Amino acid sequence: MAVSGRFVALLAVAVVPTVLLGSGLGGVAWVCVVLLAAVLDVVLAADLARVRVERRMPGLARRDTTAEGTLVLANDGSRRLRAVVRDLWEPSAGHTPGRLRLDVPAGERRTARVRFAPFRRGRRRSAGVAVRAFGPLGLAARQRVVPAPAELVVTPPFRSRRHLPSRLARLRELDGETTLQLRGHGTEFDSLRDYVRGDDVRSIDWRATARRQDLVVRTWRPERDRRVIVVVDSGRAGAGRVDDEPRLDTFIETALLLGALAAAAGDRVDLAVLDDAVRHRVHGATRSDVVQRFGSALALAEPGLGATDWSAVPALVDSVTTARALVVLVSSLDSVGSSADLLAVLPRLTRRHAVVVTSVADPSVQRMATGAVDGADAGPGRRGGRVPSLPGRADRDVYRRAAAERALLDADGVADVARRAGAEVVRGGPDAVPPLVADAYLRAKAAGRL
Repeated sequence: MAVSGRFVALLAVAVVPTVLLGSGLGGVAWVCVVLLAAVLDVVLAADLARVRVERRMPGLARRDTTAEGTLVLANDGSRRLRAVVRDLWEPSAGHTPGRLRLDVPAGERRTARVRFAPFRRGRRRSAGVAVRAFGPLGLAARQRVVPAPAELVVTPPFRSRRHLPSRLARLRELDGETTLQLRGHGTEFDSLRDYVRGDDVRSIDWRATARRQDLVVRTWRPERDRRVIVVVDSGRAGAGRVDDEPRLDTFIETALLLGALAAAAGDRVDLAVLDDAVRHRVHGATRSDVVQRFGSALALAEPGLGATDWSAVPALVDSVTTARALVVLVSSLDSVGSSADLLAVLPRLTRRHAVVVTSVADPSVQRMATGAVDGADAGPGRRGGRVPSLPGRADRDVYRRAAAERALLDADGVADVARRAGAEVVRGGPDAVPPLVADAYLRAKAAGRL
């Protein structure tokens, strides 16, 4: 049972007869009248056991965007339903409005439009819908949570999409609009056309020329239907925060951009989210569904604190294809200790495949190495002067710069080890890594290394 503000206001009126009559009997009598009216109101309210809730809503919604749905309230009882409805979504689902007022006659249904503006990636759930059914007086209400479980998968925002048009234009220059006259590594036969002056004589197809009694040349295009395997590290490397967001978010943006670009090029793209085990997999994504399938799998990825089992990657790649493929390890190379397992499997991968390894640099460490001081450290010293036993601000800045330089040198050393193992290392800030990986894919495509 729940009471309304009208009920509380009527109870407050009991103060008036108490003050005027100088006795509490009048106030008590008024309170009894109000209580009896509230009980009658509850009795006359609609039976919530005869109320049904239906939902019409999308299964997927992208973070930082808006999605709409419909909530249907059906009254199968014999009394009019005067309801206040609240859908029990998690706050990060961004569900609005918070409360709905619906008047549903007996045997009818009413619909209400709802909106979702999720601000957190992952699976958002609602256990049910809380319904308050008020009586005709509006004093008190029955209350019940109607079971209506629902789920909304919030996919990553895909902010790196803005880099896709320029890379698609370069891809069209590579293998879409113009064809090649000479065969080379990473090319396949495209078509035959008539010879024109200036064509290379080595491209003449003599058999077709003999059949048509006219010179015919072959044209070639970069190979399609290649394999691109993206392995996203959801272990402790993804849990570190860079620019106030987990590194895993940068890994996700990289995988989405590369997947969309490779699928547009006609290649088959596979995804694996890995920590101490394979958490999510997408096999054989195509141009029409790569963003949706990648987004659905990566939406559920959460960074863990365990070490990533990189030794499972060669077997994982072999289970996808035995032919040569482009394997992209979306992780971060910080130090020899944290990246030792990744470095150990690179020779086995580069022996048969083209391998790209990412490394997300922290801009704050780079600023610290150049001598930039954060705002929190640039202000005046504490009152009372410097404590003699503690280093001053200038000394602390030297220590910070030395630590930052040490971290950058360690990252450079790990990157050099990965390059000597035959992998291409893509290193940059959170916003730079996704387009740099896309550029590495285009270079591999142009060089025929897939």
